[in-house]
Amino acid sequence: MKLDVVLGLQWGDEGKGKVVDVLTPNYRVISRFQGGPNAGHSLKFNNLSYVLHTVPSGIFRDESINIIGNGVVIDPVILAEEIESIEKENIDVKKKLLISKKAHLIIPTHRIIDAASEASKGKTKIGSTLKGIGPTYTDKIGRIGLRVGDLLDIDFKEKYNNLKKHHQRLLKQYDFEYDITEYERRWFEAIEKLREFQFIESEHLINKYLNEDVAVLAEGAQGSMLDIDFGTYPYVTSSNTVCAGACTGLGVAPGRIGEVFGIFKAYCTRVGSGPFPTELHDETGELLAEIGREFGSTTGRKRRCGWLDLVALKYAVMINGVTKLIMMKTDVLNTMETIKAAIAYKIKGVETTEFPYEHEAEIEPVYKEFKGWNCDICNIQNYDDFPAELKEYIEFIEKETGIPIWIVSVGADRKATIFRQ
Repeated sequence: MKLDVVLGLQWGDEGKGKVVDVLTPNYRVISRFQGGPNAGHSLKFNNLSYVLHTVPSGIFRDESINIIGNGVVIDPVILAEEIESIEKENIDVKKKLLISKKAHLIIPTHRIIDAASEASKGKTKIGSTLKGIGPTYTDKIGRIGLRVGDLLDIDFKEKYNNLKKHHQRLLKQYDFEYDITEYERRWFEAIEKLREFQFIESEHLINKYLNEDVAVLAEGAQGSMLDIDFGTYPYVTSSNTVCAGACTGLGVAPGRIGEVFGIFKAYCTRVGSGPFPTELHDETGELLAEIGREFGSTTGRKRRCGWLDLVALKYAVMINGVTKLIMMKTDVLNTMETIKAAIAYKIKGVETTEFPYEHEAEIEPVYKEFKGWNCDICNIQNYDDFPAELKEYIEFIEKETGIPIWIVSVGADRKATIFRQ
């Protein structure tokens, strides 16, 4: 059995939570492979909405097994609160959620370092969610981090205090006041909650499932254009959000990757700072934000909006080895008279279809225009009933990327999902 992967192809917020929820009936195991509580995966069903930050998005499906992999960083306070909210829905989370011993822990001072570092950058801020993600990955690479498996050690408190003291020394370089007393109290309460769960050698278990032909789906967080290596550096996250991250974040060999489901919006959004070639600074951009309710599910920050960027999309398809595309929030474009998609960039007068290293240069998008369908598609049940203008838009994207669009989402609910045969 191969490991299938779901990931975002833009700057995050593509709708991964809904897609994983929709696909979960085809899989027994759902596993998160990177990121942390900076993720916000939104699900909607039975007229109720949920946002998951660390727990895999299959948790609400019957009989699913959900694994937090070794590549994830965990804030025990946020995870404990998330578990509590899910348990209120009569979900047996302890039965359905397993946590890798090798996943790293975000401790209170990680959050302070994150805030102090971001505050010190002034106008060069990268738009951190201030959840302590970057400093935690820094400690992981520096080989001084705390891991979930350390919670089982009798000298855990000593390890915690040593790392805390190291952080306090680092914080002396900043003019930044802080008090972690209350959050630290909540943090130690939360780790007692986590100790009630099963900590596993996730790489062994996931490979065992694959050997036994159990269907496993890997769930990515953030988006490919925020990848630490291939994204718009330095305005990126601190982990590998691309398909290769599933191998290192779960302990699965490259040859065991199966389908790679790449998710993108029918337009583009971005939260925080960083290059965004197709961003719209006009009424159309405001309209996309309003209709699409483009506010970050984790931070609440307003998202920047723009037209679909096919240069960036093709780049993400290439890096990830995408086998099937999934187009989200198509219905947000329902009222648009004209729709545009960038098919190339002009940089210093030279046209290119390759995503450049110099992404902070002045980029002029080269657009192709499409006539909008200008009708409500939210209640359509099959592809044949789509308006001709929408079909033209979809089929052009397929031709440009060379990858079939397998799913088209026409609304937030899990039922508003069109599978193309």
